[in-house]
Amino acid sequence: MTGTTIAWLMIAATMVVAYLLGSFPTGYLVAKSKGIDIRQVGSGSIGATNILRTLGKKAGIAVMLLDILKGVLAVYAVYWLYISFFWETICRLDEGTRTAIADIANAARTGDSSSIDTFFNNPQATFCRDLALYQPWIAVGAAIFAILGHSKSVWLGFKGGKSVATSLGVLLALNPIVGLGTLLVFALTAAITKIVSISSIAGAIATMVLMVLLRQPMAYLLLAFVGGAYVIWLHRANITRLRNGSEPKIGKKINPS
Repeated sequence: MTGTTIAWLMIAATMVVAYLLGSFPTGYLVAKSKGIDIRQVGSGSIGATNILRTLGKKAGIAVMLLDILKGVLAVYAVYWLYISFFWETICRLDEGTRTAIADIANAARTGDSSSIDTFFNNPQATFCRDLALYQPWIAVGAAIFAILGHSKSVWLGFKGGKSVATSLGVLLALNPIVGLGTLLVFALTAAITKIVSISSIAGAIATMVLMVLLRQPMAYLLLAFVGGAYVIWLHRANITRLRNGSEPKIGKKINPS
């Protein structure tokens, strides 16, 4: 089996791991430990907001933090794959070649593609250069699988939550500035409106804006716009309730019965 085949198999396995991390039904399990099927309460979502309304602040915060962690771990699985496997096993090159590949990858991330076609006599070095250029896309792939996993959990019949906390986790892992900026917009909007759904939509829009302003790689921009649109689409029922004036505010608990 060639190094190229092994690399792609490892990437595919990492995508599966990312999906399974996202699929882990944190909110469902926390509510189930209290004898409640959270899918039958409130919005039916297994996310932190529905847990907050049903079980209170402690449970809501715990689920939110764990769902954020799922997103962080999904992206860090890609970082581990590169640092501990690709660079130490497949790409065991001399220091000069590795430095040249790192410079090419960094230039490409900032939009400078002039050095992408740099010629290497060693086919292995060429493949490793390509791996380095693919890294943002592979990290985004893991992020998308984690987000899909939370909203379409294999353990819950491909149903789940709205992926807001998990999306925040992948943003924090991809770019902490974007992640923290999104969190700040979410928190400020929540403090003003007292409505989580509006805050989530505001956070999704803020992510798009921040990715553009900070000139992030094309892969990250794609994630921001596609992922942001997906999160907003998942809130379509909330948008209907907002129009009707029936969307619950923070602090309004739901009786599980």
